[in-house]
Amino acid sequence: MRPSKFTENEILYAVKQLEAGISVGELSRKYGVSDKTIYHWRKKYDGLSPGELKRLKELERENAQLKKLVAELSLDKQILQEVLSKKL
Repeated sequence: MRPSKFTENEILYAVKQLEAGISVGELSRKYGVSDKTIYHWRKKYDGLSPGELKRLKELERENAQLKKLVAELSLDKQILQEVLSKKL
């Protein structure tokens, strides 16, 4: 996936403007993105403060590390089970 050309703080500011009453069409023209992108930003970042956004990123990073760890352990378990089954 291509990284966004906007920082999270810029996206938060855009969502805050949406909450203030600026239309989606106006914001999409201002930022040069599609209406769909504005709706996606609103879905993901609505109601978040900058501190909460930082915590969300930390949790996403931790979750990715844990998923990787589970995948590695599952692979190790499968290999060990194959080795044990061949020895018996």
